[in-house]
Amino acid sequence: MPTNLSARRALVTGSAGFIGYHLCRKLLEEGWHVTGFDSLNDYYDVTLKQARHADLARSDRFTAHIGRLEDADALRRAFDSAAPQVVVHLAAQAGVRYSIENPRSYLDSNVVGTFNVMECALAHRASHLLMASTSSVYGANTDMPYTETQKADTQMSFYAATKKATEAMSHAWAHIHDLPVTMFRFFTVYGPWGRPDMALFKFTKAVLEGRPIDVYNGGEMYRDFTYVDDLVQGIRLLIDAVPTRNSPATDGASEDSLSPVAPWRVVNIGKSDKVRLEDFINAIEAATGRKATRNYMPMQPGDVPATWADAGLLQDLTGYRPQTSVDVGVAAFVSWYRDYYGV
Repeated sequence: MPTNLSARRALVTGSAGFIGYHLCRKLLEEGWHVTGFDSLNDYYDVTLKQARHADLARSDRFTAHIGRLEDADALRRAFDSAAPQVVVHLAAQAGVRYSIENPRSYLDSNVVGTFNVMECALAHRASHLLMASTSSVYGANTDMPYTETQKADTQMSFYAATKKATEAMSHAWAHIHDLPVTMFRFFTVYGPWGRPDMALFKFTKAVLEGRPIDVYNGGEMYRDFTYVDDLVQGIRLLIDAVPTRNSPATDGASEDSLSPVAPWRVVNIGKSDKVRLEDFINAIEAATGRKATRNYMPMQPGDVPATWADAGLLQDLTGYRPQTSVDVGVAAFVSWYRDYYGV
């Protein structure tokens, strides 16, 4: 247990992951004691995950625990060591396309693992449990921008289905145990230290190596690209926006955004700006100083042509809305990529 109990204490799952790393770094900069929990699995380059943890470990207020979410005993030991006031659950088996190839890994990590986190948060009576969902839960919905009050029952990938399951599980948990829970739906997140399986990383690597890039749906794809620092700022502010049972919505927010029976809410975190994939690629070309050779492909199974967030509830709850432009965010990633890989 941390010796300085005057500092706030958080446990962050997925601490060696892209978003988890950035959140841990922000909390450490604010003086928090942070306990990270991560499996360091080989879904993508383990050395990148290890480098993120090594950077966090420069702070004596960071402690890392290595284990799988499905291992309830390992997770329990991390919670016992951390005695967290706040729990931010970001760890998950990610990726829409990989969920077609290996769905069981999503069931084990995203559903069973999330249940284990909820049990541990309850055992330690965390003051707030925050958990990551995804914009993919909106599925076949075409009414955009997406709002939290829209029905979301038409998921198009098993990944999205497992995330929607955790939203339902967490609502029941919050109701039964009076444990405050905030679920956030992320929209396409990008930036330095990003995941190698995501488009920005793959496109940048290919362009710098002079290889063609695969562009799906003929380039007619639209995403609400959200810069990672903006996303993390949203999470940080939501930590202190704790839902209460039967609490009224803030001015301007729909009451349906809060549960009528539980201290629970779901919040979009996105830039509220639908960007065409071709324009995103143009930003990569500008940042690298090289032209991309495009290999146009049909839409992939499980994917959706567009996502676009209504971030009004986030702004109502926190006074904050993501602002970073794609040109600025992509340039920051390319600069990091060149430095990290010596390109």
